[in-house]
Amino acid sequence: MNRPNPERRPETRQARRRQGFTLIEIMAVVVIMGMLMATLAVGIAGQLRNAERKNAKAQITRIEQALEFYRLDNRRFPTTDQGLDALVAKPSAPPEPLDYNPAGYIKRDALVDPWGQPFQYRVPGDHNPYTFDIWSLGPDGVEGGDDIQNWEDSGDA
Repeated sequence: MNRPNPERRPETRQARRRQGFTLIEIMAVVVIMGMLMATLAVGIAGQLRNAERKNAKAQITRIEQALEFYRLDNRRFPTTDQGLDALVAKPSAPPEPLDYNPAGYIKRDALVDPWGQPFQYRVPGDHNPYTFDIWSLGPDGVEGGDDIQNWEDSGDA
C-alpha cells in the first residue's frame, strides 16, 4: 500500500522552512532598506541644495568680473535697461559702448542661475550704490527669502 510515512512528513516541513525566507523576513529587509534609502536621500538632497547655492555664488562672481572688464573697456557699466545681455552682445541702445570687445565678456549660459532663471541686475545698486547689484531669485524663483546676491545680508530682511 501507498500510505504516507508519518515520520517523513515533519522532515519535509522542516526542509521547506530551511529552503527559503518567510514573507515576514523579506518584508523586514525591504523596510530596513527603505529606511536606509530615505536617510541617504535626505542627506544627498541637502548636499545638492548647498552645491546649487555655491554654484550660484560662483556664477555671480564670474559676472562681477565680466562687468569689471566691460567697465575697463567702456568706462562705465551697462545700464539696467541694457542688462547683463550687454556682456554677451554689443548693446545697440544708448549709451553705446566705446570700445566693446567683439568676443563679448561672458557666455550666455553663465547668465542663468542653477534653477534656470536669469540673474537680476541693477546699476547703480540699492545695496552697492557705487557699482551694481546682482542676485538670483534662488530655488523658489521669488524675490526675497532665499535669494543669493553680491551684497552682505544685514539680517533685517
